Amino acid sequence: QVQLVQSGGGLVQAGGSLRLSCAASGHTSLSYTMGWFRQAPGKNRAFVSAIRGTSDGTGYADSVKGRFTISRDAATNTVYLQMNDLKPEDTAVYYCAAGLKGLLGRRPGDYNYWGQGTQVTVSS
Repeated sequence: QVQLVQSGGGLVQAGGSLRLSCAASGHTSLSYTMGWFRQAPGKNRAFVSAIRGTSDGTGYADSVKGRFTISRDAATNTVYLQMNDLKPEDTAVYYCAAGLKGLLGRRPGDYNYWGQGTQVTVSS
């Protein structure tokens, strides 16, 4: 079992920045892929970013590439999502997830454990 506890998020103006954190505990492993997804009202959960290991590989959705950065601290089992130049369309509930297969999956089904979600609201 892996437990994921998220922190960060909140309300920010367009152009601002936020950092999300996701602390993993339990049966953790650097071989797991850690991902971030988001879900806006009335929409499906969508891939944002993922990281394999600490720097083995990263992936980003086209909509956030160049603005968001995913990173992972192996010492604290924490994954971060630094979000810069935020836009109103980034408004959503953000979820972190852990995937046991170690693939840079972009589908929710590629992940086995999920955090509780955190709201990010970007005002125009």
